[in-house]
Amino acid sequence: MLGLFGLFGRSKDLQRLDRALRAQGLHPRLMPDAAKLTTLKLLQEATGERSPAESVHEHAAALLVYCQLGAQGFVADQDMAALEAVEARIETALSQGDSLDARLVLLMLHAGLIQDQVVERFGLEVG
Repeated sequence: MLGLFGLFGRSKDLQRLDRALRAQGLHPRLMPDAAKLTTLKLLQEATGERSPAESVHEHAAALLVYCQLGAQGFVADQDMAALEAVEARIETALSQGDSLDARLVLLMLHAGLIQDQVVERFGLEVG
């Protein structure tokens, strides 16, 4: 995933995720590689593909960026429709339980990368 000891650069999937994070308003270096690698693993498991499509990375990035920046930070680079869509995804994930979105939110929560406002807004807790 990271290339052989960094000799060959970052993997294509990691580059896709980095581009998707940047497009959503988060500089990729602000998210630890461990969280990105776990995200990639979750995307692979959810799609059953070794290298999921760029659209899958973009869909996941919106949720990750919202969790890390909170509503105010997210809406600074996105519009209100995107904000409402990502908040609806979190609501759905919490009601459904075991989904890709739920796992991504749980990842951000356990990694300590989630804004306090997001935790409070959705009543999230580590348990």
